[in-house]
Amino acid sequence: MALAVVLVLLVIGSVIFHFWSPWWFTEVASNWGTIDDTIEITFWVTGLVFVALNIFVAVAIIKYRQKEGSRAYYEPENKKLEIGLTVFTTIGVALMLAPGLVVWAKFVNVPEGAAEVEVVGQQWYWSYRFPGEDGRFGTVDARLISPDNPFGMNPDDDNGQDDVLVMSQELHLPVNKPVKLLLRSKDVLHNYTVAQFRVKMDIVPGMVSYMWLTPTRTGTFDALCEELCGVAHFTMRGRVVVEEEDAYQAWLSSYPTYAETVATVKGNANAGQAMYAVCSACHGADGAGNLALNAPKLTGQHPWYLARQIKHYQNGARGALEEDNYGRQMAPMASTLVNDQAIANVVAYIDSLPDKPAPATMSGDIERGKELYTTCAACHAADGHGIWSQNGPRLAGMSDWYMSNQLRNFSRAVRGAHADDAYGVQMVLMAKMLRSEKDIADVIAYINTL
Repeated sequence: MALAVVLVLLVIGSVIFHFWSPWWFTEVASNWGTIDDTIEITFWVTGLVFVALNIFVAVAIIKYRQKEGSRAYYEPENKKLEIGLTVFTTIGVALMLAPGLVVWAKFVNVPEGAAEVEVVGQQWYWSYRFPGEDGRFGTVDARLISPDNPFGMNPDDDNGQDDVLVMSQELHLPVNKPVKLLLRSKDVLHNYTVAQFRVKMDIVPGMVSYMWLTPTRTGTFDALCEELCGVAHFTMRGRVVVEEEDAYQAWLSSYPTYAETVATVKGNANAGQAMYAVCSACHGADGAGNLALNAPKLTGQHPWYLARQIKHYQNGARGALEEDNYGRQMAPMASTLVNDQAIANVVAYIDSLPDKPAPATMSGDIERGKELYTTCAACHAADGHGIWSQNGPRLAGMSDWYMSNQLRNFSRAVRGAHADDAYGVQMVLMAKMLRSEKDIADVIAYINTL
């Protein structure tokens, strides 16, 4: 009897929780409301079966419970029951599968005139490519991928010269216009998902998959990876902004074409030497840094990382919060570099300076730090020299006190709180693995040995 009561209460509680639960679908923002309808049908079919089976078990427990003098009746076959179960099961399965097949038929047939966007997945961020005025994508090759050519563009393909390259976690789309998303991975298996769009698709290395949708309302939505792709999988988050056509075109025109990126003039170390005079006041003429002035070592750091951080200081992604005292000092200094060419020149000069490891100022449990560093190595490399494709800067030989301060800043969201600092946002989440000052000291003590 007690078991029967528990089963009945389980059914009642489950039904109440389903309808009163705070966890419901996000509001749909595309033409794929039919996917919601399909899921609702599945809920009703499986829900009714769940209720019916559990109530049947409860009734059977009470009606056929053991009694004095009662004997079990053995019936190995019952054609009427078997036929009924087969028919009802077939109907239930058909009700669940048929709507999905109808939706799938629409999903695989992209409407004529749909715009195309390439979504590129990589540990652990998204980037995007748009066809240029010719409406055709240029070819790509994984063997051509480099810091200067992150999309692997084929320089000999004229169709790719006007392709628009968006090295950003943020994608913009025009509202009420169909778009086909071509999905490509540069490393491992990913899955591109925007919950409000209801459609998602795996991104498989070596092939191009696709999905299509029509955004139906403006807004900003989270883009997630829903396929386990490594230790920082949970940080692989981007944004999709749906807006009116004029705003979309203005955003798209702010990004360079492939031809423009190739034509970018490289940094000139000689020109950068004079500009570096301002930097040297804190970071030293040799770029070795100065602890007393809270200026970290610059020499030996990746040029792409230095350039990115300078731009972050300029656009407010770093050094804007009141708690970030030293970052606020750096922001006006970065503004002395008036354009991208000036930044490239200064970075080129820093890169030309001799690199000497910064002296260690911190100590800790090296063996314990080695274990903690295992996670860090996924982006910063086992030898601490960084991995550009994972946007992980060099750590080995850099200022340990600065790394310690930045880990604290990340853990308190003093750094990485700005939406435009996509990789800083990732570090805010990753820094939480270091739960104490001892953890920070130990991992930095190990980095000092690299």
